[in-house]
Amino acid sequence: MTVWDTLVGQRPTVEALQRAAAGQGMTHAWLFTGPPGSGRSNAAIAFSAALQCPDRGSGPECPSGCHACHTVLAGSHADVSVIRTQKLSIGVDEVRSLVRSASLSPMGDRWQILVVEDADRLTDQACNALLKAIEEPNGRTVWMLCAPTVEDVLPTIRSRCRLVTLATPTTVEVAGFLAARGVEEPLATYAARASQGHIGRARALAFDEAVRTRRQEVVSMPARMTSLGRCMDAASRLASTAKDEADAITAELDSQEKADLDTAYGVVERGRRPREYGPALAALEKAQRTRAKRRHLDVVDRGLTDMVSVYRDAIAVASGAPGALVNEDIRDQVESIVETSTPELNLRRIGWIFAAREQMLEFNVPVALALESMMVALKAPQR
Repeated sequence: MTVWDTLVGQRPTVEALQRAAAGQGMTHAWLFTGPPGSGRSNAAIAFSAALQCPDRGSGPECPSGCHACHTVLAGSHADVSVIRTQKLSIGVDEVRSLVRSASLSPMGDRWQILVVEDADRLTDQACNALLKAIEEPNGRTVWMLCAPTVEDVLPTIRSRCRLVTLATPTTVEVAGFLAARGVEEPLATYAARASQGHIGRARALAFDEAVRTRRQEVVSMPARMTSLGRCMDAASRLASTAKDEADAITAELDSQEKADLDTAYGVVERGRRPREYGPALAALEKAQRTRAKRRHLDVVDRGLTDMVSVYRDAIAVASGAPGALVNEDIRDQVESIVETSTPELNLRRIGWIFAAREQMLEFNVPVALALESMMVALKAPQR
């Protein structure tokens, strides 16, 4: 195994990064783009490991425990910093901290590397702070930004970066990736299709039955929404299920952060709260609420993506497109949608789902309200 093994279906990208790690076309700023789940941040981390590794991440020493590769992949390398956020945006204070690090010389004899995941979430002030650092780079500093598309990054920033574009892995490639990790062939194929090339989603579907059950409930909604009552019920169930899943993900982390804060301020040992504890607790709770909101939106967004796949399958069936459906396991439900609709209507339905997504993510419309409006628009006629 090498540091590149997590990049599924990205052979051209891997080859280009390997050449850069060897000194061919190396530059101080990189922009990794690609659809969700394609492995943007994985590519940046793997490239970071290759740059720090004496064997460029592919030599015979790395599989047997190269220290540089191991520490980069584990997130503990002294000269590789990764900024990721659980919030809705990345603020200027976080970026300024990275910029200060970028001005320092690396502790080792190779590179100081700074990886910004979700660079599309940078605020305007954060972008301005980052731009100056990229314009005047330290000779041994490398910036790596990750975003869905080049349009998600300011032109002044992307013009100073070398672009790395990742593709969506094919179903066969994702299924092979899962099979190599012990997943049986039928489940690997199902997870690969259902994930639509999203590696993280494919892993979850393959290894977590609860995730498969929740997805099955979501993709069965379009065929059942034949009345106003059923539409409202579907909206309520999607919102509540997403919130329950998001809360389950964040609850343990919230509890651990609160315990760490109590320990740091000596609340447990002294049995009382010092004056500074109140503001610190308020700041922590605010950050946790922001994180919970983003996680909720992320889970809802994933559900909307699954619903889009059903209408996409209906269009494929109606037009006689070859190949397996994303939701091959519910083909009978997809065919029932085809019987009561047209490809044009289903294309409009996909547009309505994307409109609801934009309302929630961009315009802060309450999740329940956006979903109710969307589900009513999607209502299928009774047969």
